Amino acid sequence: MKRLYIETYGCQMNVADTELMLGVLAREGYVQVDSPEGADVLLVNTCAVRDNAEQRVIGRLGELQQHTRRGGVLGVVGCMAQRLGPRLLEQVPRVDIVAGPDAYRNLASLVVQAEAGDRRADTAFRSWEHYEDVPPVREAGATAFVTVQRGCDYKCTFCIVPYTRGPERSRKLEDVVREVRALADQGTSEVTLLGQTVNSYHDGIADFADLLRAVGAVDGIRRVRFTSPYPTDFTARVIDAMATVPAVCEHVHLPAQSGSNAVLRRMLRRYTREQYLDVVARLRAAMPAITFSTDLIVGFPGESEAQFQETLSLVAEAGFDDAYTFRYSVREGTPAVRLGDHVADETGAERLERLIAAVRAQARARNAGRVGQTVELLVERPARRGDLLLGRSRTNLLALVDLPASAIGEYHTVQLTGTTGSTFTSHLVRPQLAVLA
Repeated sequence: MKRLYIETYGCQMNVADTELMLGVLAREGYVQVDSPEGADVLLVNTCAVRDNAEQRVIGRLGELQQHTRRGGVLGVVGCMAQRLGPRLLEQVPRVDIVAGPDAYRNLASLVVQAEAGDRRADTAFRSWEHYEDVPPVREAGATAFVTVQRGCDYKCTFCIVPYTRGPERSRKLEDVVREVRALADQGTSEVTLLGQTVNSYHDGIADFADLLRAVGAVDGIRRVRFTSPYPTDFTARVIDAMATVPAVCEHVHLPAQSGSNAVLRRMLRRYTREQYLDVVARLRAAMPAITFSTDLIVGFPGESEAQFQETLSLVAEAGFDDAYTFRYSVREGTPAVRLGDHVADETGAERLERLIAAVRAQARARNAGRVGQTVELLVERPARRGDLLLGRSRTNLLALVDLPASAIGEYHTVQLTGTTGSTFTSHLVRPQLAVLA
């Protein structure tokens, strides 16, 4: 048996793709190892959303080369591999394999060719590829990612994803449900449905509302989450399914990117500020307990101070509970490269600081108002410090709880006793054991 080591960078989709690659190569006799030392094949699963992510990978490849000097194979897979293709073979001479997200089925043959001295890049898009016959290799646990859609058709001007993951296509509903049912049979009680614009899911017959109802009806599935949706794809049918399927959690990560209509037009986002806020209002009306997180970019080409102020005001008006904030960085291959009037780096950095401060202040205030509430936690993992465990509520609140490690994968009811601003402390109200990891 050959030893396989994979490092994963980037989003939840990359985590799911790593599980898929483990499944592909397990059928060829590969065994996963936790360290690059002694591995026969080393793969780095990459992100291409931001330049610093790619530079980090380039540096890491230099470090991993030392483990392949005695005949091992070093490969770069995923979005960065798709974006750079054969150029990676030239840029990093010790890299043997470059494989995009639609080429994972060919990894074993690429390894064989690399072992014979034939370095290859496979970045062909395969619009039919969903890897339905490949069981992902996952760590057993109460939670799991389930990919329901691959690719993206929206082509926002700042985003490289449509060029690294290809056109949008959805898996058949029955195939998704079959996978979720198998997970439930193994003890998984929470699934997160993944797609680049997940709520635009449509398999030709069933839409995202149908998918939520079908997955939420699987015996043993207690929580259903999804990421990342697109604002204008929250149809009345989808919102009704979210509100009426008990398993669907009361949290949505709803990327806004900007609060300025002028900036949204330059980004080629397909909504206005007003339409975005209408979606937020309709979701809140249907699910009063819902919480929201978002993505926000500052310093996009042409962004004025007044337009940045519109993003700051959106934070307050939408009532975000959390936000992932970024300073715009140029990505080769995206339409935004051709835009003029770039914002100075120091201006973008200063705006990012102000945005982060506004988001954190609002999160602290909203979370302070939640102290005293009683919530159900799914205990996920040990806390980074101390002997406490960390759990997550249906509304995506994170809370520390004093339980033994054996409680990971269990559901417990707690009262929130305090907050650091982003994380809560809590005490048990009553044990409510459920599905074990």
